[in-house]
Amino acid sequence: MEEALKESSKRLQDKIRTLGFRIEVKQMTKSTRTAVQAAEALGCATAQIVKSLLFRGKRSGRPYLALVSGSNRVDLQRLEKIVGEPVKMADPEFVRRVTGFAIGGVPPAGHRQSVPTFIDEDLLQHRILWAAAGTPDSMFAIGAPDLISLTGGQTVELKS
Repeated sequence: MEEALKESSKRLQDKIRTLGFRIEVKQMTKSTRTAVQAAEALGCATAQIVKSLLFRGKRSGRPYLALVSGSNRVDLQRLEKIVGEPVKMADPEFVRRVTGFAIGGVPPAGHRQSVPTFIDEDLLQHRILWAAAGTPDSMFAIGAPDLISLTGGQTVELKS
């Protein structure tokens, strides 16, 4: 079931639309904070959920965004090899500062600053993907080619 959009979700939807993408944010009545919750609320497979996971370089302090299939976990060694430095999960304050969103609602794009983005190749198996839309209870549908285009992300093997 859907409700009216919250302000941060509307802002995200408008921002993505100005980039030429026709998305419709769904404001849900149930939590979509986790991939399992999102899949249940949307009636789709957990693998179709795009998890937006922000990491922080241990040496540089740079943010790195991993967009991962909801049924996968990130292989940190693979990610570290790709980015060229050890990484750790970003803390909530860093996530909000970099993206402008709280953990559980971080979308794959529309952040406060540009973030190098790496897309789990398993996401390409699905015609329709669902990504967080700025709150822990909002989502939007997007095709894999549009996800790549929207984020400017590099498709890589990320799963462990």
